Amino acid sequence: MDDLVNISIADAGIVTLLGYAVVFIGLILLMAMMMIMGAIMVSRAKKAAAAAPAAAAVPAAPAAPKAPAPGSAGELKLYDTDPRDAAMVMAIVADTLGKPLNELRFKSIKEVKEDEV
Repeated sequence: MDDLVNISIADAGIVTLLGYAVVFIGLILLMAMMMIMGAIMVSRAKKAAAAAPAAAAVPAAPAAPKAPAPGSAGELKLYDTDPRDAAMVMAIVADTLGKPLNELRFKSIKEVKEDEV
């Protein structure tokens, strides 16, 4: 290979085969590494599963009240208010304060009538 511009067909074939060999060796090494990592994870899962029955033998505490959905701040009581209007009020308050809605806690929303003021 004197010159990389004018190479013979045989030299081009050898370079191509070496390129393919490098790629396939890399893929084989990657596959082997993934198989080893998979075996490690399976052995850890088996150890965790073996430890789980021992922990399950302990009597369970009474059931706690159902937890609110992720991102919610508990229950909201509405008094004489449409849920759509309450949602708009909460969005306006959150926007005015510049805080995300999930960082605010609304306990109750009550509509105040004109004659109650």
